[in-house]
Amino acid sequence: MMAGMELQVRPAVLTDQRQIANLIHFSPQVHRHLDWRNPIDWIGSPPFFVLESEGQVVAALGCPPDPPSVAWLRLFVNSGKLPVQDSWQMLWDKASGELAHKGQFIGAAIVLQEWLHDILRSSGFTSHQSIVMLEREGGSPAQVVLPQEISIRAMMPFDLPAVAEVDASAFELLWQNTLPSLERAYPQALFATLVETNGEVIGYQISTRNPIGVHLARLAVRPTEQGKGLGYALVADLIQQAGRHGISHLTVNTQSDNSTSLALYQRMGFRETGERYAVYQVQVS
Repeated sequence: MMAGMELQVRPAVLTDQRQIANLIHFSPQVHRHLDWRNPIDWIGSPPFFVLESEGQVVAALGCPPDPPSVAWLRLFVNSGKLPVQDSWQMLWDKASGELAHKGQFIGAAIVLQEWLHDILRSSGFTSHQSIVMLEREGGSPAQVVLPQEISIRAMMPFDLPAVAEVDASAFELLWQNTLPSLERAYPQALFATLVETNGEVIGYQISTRNPIGVHLARLAVRPTEQGKGLGYALVADLIQQAGRHGISHLTVNTQSDNSTSLALYQRMGFRETGERYAVYQVQVS
């Protein structure tokens, strides 16, 4: 730690927005979670702390729980005015202490930069899986003929509560998208479709635009309906929609231990890009 620096850790407040935004844009060490929300938007949702020196924010960390018992590391940024390990330790000690005071949580982070590995390990985080990146270019998958009672249609805002129920049934807690998260995701979607039977939502996909094409951000099918080709049908429909918009390049990511998803995407022409990002977890209580 730099001698002579008077440091204070305190909760982030709305008036910190500009300083934190500048840190995100100009600092040498920035971790941002792959999220539907800008990190700044989490200010006011604890725990979110800043490290301040003489009125200047020199580091910040936010890990508000969502789902309720999962605290993803949504932002950690260090200005470089003090060692990154020191900034991390002061901020994480405060944030994890606040979480522990409220109950039991899973702390989690997707590591997108190499410098974050050792920092997380120093606080007891361990890596259990990786995020695998895949992509496909051009071509149409084989058509799927669905039973008459099953149909695919555009998702509407009123569908979101049912979509959230499907999501919760299809994913373990760590990866679930809550209704508030889906309400933020929906307006950002280029394509959002669902599959239903007799008026019941049993699967969905949400995809976003990126500079090189379309990213399949979320795909889920209710477990009781899996194995019927519904995931394949949703992705095939997405590929066709993208094609009608002149988009041929699609990307997706999934967990390295999700063999079902990996097999589906590979069957549909997706290939691994070689990019993998470790997922770290720690118990906080």
